[in-house]
Amino acid sequence: MGVGLMTKTDIAAVLTEIGVLMELKGENPFKIRAYQSGSRLLEAMSEGELAQRVEAGTLEEVKGIGEALAQKISELHRTGRLEFHEKLKASLPPGLLEIMAIPGVGPKKVKALYDKLGIDSIAALQAACVAGKVATLEGFGEKTQEKILQGIANREAYGRRHLWIEAQEAGAPILAGLRALPQVQQVESCGSLRRRMETVGDLDFLVATTEPGPVVAWFVGQAEVKEITAQGDLKASVRLKSGLQADLRLVPPEQFVFTLHHLTGSKDHNVLMRQRALERGLSLSEWGLFPAEEKHGATVEARKEGAAGPKSLPAKTEADLFAALGLAFIPPELREGLGEIEAAEQGGLPELVTVADIRGVFHNHTTASDGHNTLEEMTAAAEALGLEYLGIADHSKSSFQARGLDEARLLEQVAAIRKLNESKQFKTWVFAGTECDILPDGRLDFSPEVLAQLDYVVVSVHSSFKQERDVMTARIIKALESPHVTMLGHLTGRLLLEREPYAVDIDRVIDAAIANGVAIELNASPMRLDLDWRHWRKAAAKGLLTSINPDAHRTAQLEYFRVGVGTARKGWLTKKSVLTTKPLEEMKAWLAARR
Repeated sequence: MGVGLMTKTDIAAVLTEIGVLMELKGENPFKIRAYQSGSRLLEAMSEGELAQRVEAGTLEEVKGIGEALAQKISELHRTGRLEFHEKLKASLPPGLLEIMAIPGVGPKKVKALYDKLGIDSIAALQAACVAGKVATLEGFGEKTQEKILQGIANREAYGRRHLWIEAQEAGAPILAGLRALPQVQQVESCGSLRRRMETVGDLDFLVATTEPGPVVAWFVGQAEVKEITAQGDLKASVRLKSGLQADLRLVPPEQFVFTLHHLTGSKDHNVLMRQRALERGLSLSEWGLFPAEEKHGATVEARKEGAAGPKSLPAKTEADLFAALGLAFIPPELREGLGEIEAAEQGGLPELVTVADIRGVFHNHTTASDGHNTLEEMTAAAEALGLEYLGIADHSKSSFQARGLDEARLLEQVAAIRKLNESKQFKTWVFAGTECDILPDGRLDFSPEVLAQLDYVVVSVHSSFKQERDVMTARIIKALESPHVTMLGHLTGRLLLEREPYAVDIDRVIDAAIANGVAIELNASPMRLDLDWRHWRKAAAKGLLTSINPDAHRTAQLEYFRVGVGTARKGWLTKKSVLTTKPLEEMKAWLAARR
């Protein structure tokens, strides 16, 4: 018995969309309700029960699922597609479903707009609103027209992804506020934020409570809420002023662990976990962990009326859930369906690096180049963070746009750093370095004689991003072969949500770094997080070392190393692979050996 090409949640979503499409076409209301009802029935079913019924051909035994609907559900489960759905979707302008993404514009309104004004796209809708045509339609009016225009204006901001740190900063006060409510027994953020993905689509919060009403009221009433897009007894969605969507889900305390695991994801991880449960005669879902042959999880409506299904196996923590399936606890960062379940079964999960392991940071800038704080201010901030050492690496002369240092200014800075250390003004030790440009032909921006006077050297690409892949790769490798290079900065040059990585053979660069004893930084700037977490597990297994560098341009950005630790954990990195976990004297010795 397999999980199927589509999960019950995926199939339920298709049934819901079929109902919407049929409503847009003005089909029989009874048919529409059949698909809506089928979607709800699927959500109340376990993954195991669905698979069993599809295999045995017994879906029609479920009250509310007729022969035609059973055939469609089975086809989706087995093949991952449904010709009826595809033809129905193709029969309508694709823009109609996009229009429904605007808050307050449901199927009936979309149908009226299409039938009476021929509106089949958001652009056409905006033009009709500006012309005042929408307000004249029955059931609309001036206020609705204004809301539609506002929804269109907000759509771009709401639809885009956000840097992890932006999402974290927007979510932190909501999490704290929920945690402070007396009705809240447990609360966590979920989704890609909890898994430490580099970008986040929206915020997801899960609350355990027996009194959901006051919690929902607080959530939708926050000062940062710009728009309430959905509000029910156990769910709510809002748009924040920042443009982020925030979703709230409320569950009974005994269900919290299972829903937390489900909403944390990823989808691939969850599918594999459900499969593992089935192989052990169990059925795992957001509702709980049940014997596979039992139906479980009453519908939301039934739960409101006090209905209860078979009892789930208990789990007070996610560790209990994993243990019930014969697994060690899998940290949220690793839940991507990339071998973490096999590792958890075989005792092969790494002891991931932590923020507390970090002793210092490299690759930071001062007012000497494009930083906003002086050497002394940066050192004081590092000391306040409890860091044992700080590496200063201002730009080299070819980065003229960043006021890069020439040889004379660089050596003046080196002397100032030596003097600062001798003064013992700060407990934090300062290492003198540079972020030296890798020129288009692979030469370095400073001579070997100058680089030899530094404690360490970061080399980075800041120009000629459009070079061919082989040319860029050879350029970087040539730089790594210089005996004075300590670490490579932001290997791919990406700026998240702004600039794609340049073309480069990452595997060849990693091999060259290892061969030359050069570390590759994990640039912890939330705009970069470069090298990408997806490469680190393989690279560390080969023996590559990294330095989690904040690339700070002001004092507050020194704390970016914490974001970098999250990315390092996502890349399966342990303390031994991270240079900056070395205490000061060990770091001094390591750098001296490199020279």
